[in-house]
Amino acid sequence: QVQVEESGGDFVQAGGSLRLTCTTSGFVFDDYQIGWFRQVTGKEREGVASVSWSGNNTYYSRSVKGRFTVSRDNAKNTAYLEMNSLKPEDTAMYYCAAGLLRFGDPLNPGEYNFWGQGTHVTVSS
Repeated sequence: QVQVEESGGDFVQAGGSLRLTCTTSGFVFDDYQIGWFRQVTGKEREGVASVSWSGNNTYYSRSVKGRFTVSRDNAKNTAYLEMNSLKPEDTAMYYCAAGLLRFGDPLNPGEYNFWGQGTHVTVSS
């Protein structure tokens, strides 16, 4: 069965860094685009970063571009989100997802098929 699991969420001071990890199984990992999303209670889920199946193409939201880096290791069926210069407004539940994108928006949650349960990031000021 398909499994997607995020880890690495933590409590961190503003300006700090965290690395989130997305481990997967049950599907052909390198067929799928991997996206990272975040959600604050009461708000819509927001796409923050995405990486193509090859790892050659990456996409970022304006709010995180230049601070976050998305990557993947197809040999390990794992993806990563390196988050630097964290701000209090980055506080959210972070989700990893896999999708068979061909022409869709890589930061649109609706394009993704398999989701993890999330890992929480809290950034204090």
